[in-house]
Amino acid sequence: MKIQLTETNASEIAAEFMRARIRAGSPVMGMVMTLIIVVDEDGADDAMEAAKEASHEHPARVLGVILGDGRGAGVVNAQVGTGGGWAGETALIRLKGEVTKHPESVVLPLLLPDSPVAAWWPKDHPDDPAEDALGRLAGRRITDAAFVTRGKLKALHGQCLAYSPGNTDLAWTRLTPWRALLAAALDQHPGRVTAASVSAERISPSADLLVAWLADRLKIDVARRTSDGPGITSAVLETKDGEIRIDRPDGRLATFSSPGKPDRPVALKRKDLPELLAEELRHLDEDDVYAATARALVKQAAS
Repeated sequence: MKIQLTETNASEIAAEFMRARIRAGSPVMGMVMTLIIVVDEDGADDAMEAAKEASHEHPARVLGVILGDGRGAGVVNAQVGTGGGWAGETALIRLKGEVTKHPESVVLPLLLPDSPVAAWWPKDHPDDPAEDALGRLAGRRITDAAFVTRGKLKALHGQCLAYSPGNTDLAWTRLTPWRALLAAALDQHPGRVTAASVSAERISPSADLLVAWLADRLKIDVARRTSDGPGITSAVLETKDGEIRIDRPDGRLATFSSPGKPDRPVALKRKDLPELLAEELRHLDEDDVYAATARALVKQAAS
């Protein structure tokens, strides 16, 4: 059930949350976190749908925030609800006028007490999320360089340059299965890697991060090659025993090759947005490996 509140404020939104829980017969909160989604009008439905699916694993109070223009008097409108497939509570809050310059004044009173806060920008994000008005409220700040309006690689490099503990990007989350496979392969073949390459479509923030991660971990130069995609299509490590190779030409099934062993198929499906978001919300502490990779990417760009 969804309730529309017009020309409202944070107190009225909080009161509606309580009324909604009572109507549902669940006055006691069972939510584990607050998720703030900063999104535009066009992307709001898709972002809220992804958060709804992720809420099945992470029951949360989800606050979607749409920032309108800053002209005129401040107006707060909200759509508040529970149920309807949500494992938690949701409010889609539209800010207009002067209040868009201080969105934290509306969001701060709505945060669940004594629980983690994550902020997610599904599309365009601030240059420095940790210094953003809403980003400062969160211990985990999630961006997605792959979906910025323009300048995906520039956006990724900017996020790496402005890295603060708690920052992450879904371009990094997309690499989890690739990194797991490559790490397992090196456990099986512990010899020194002498060369490496990554092939991907021309603009792929995830591929740039994979190159930086391999270079940082292996202390070698890693070649970045262009393919037709989708996404990353191969990663190759050269060792004295032969080639360790992962080929994924279709974005779903990969072939894993290693010295002295037969090729084997490996499921390596590109994850959809709810899966990526749910995975990222499992890790609300600092990601030291991402931090090191971000530094490596900045260093590569400067050299």
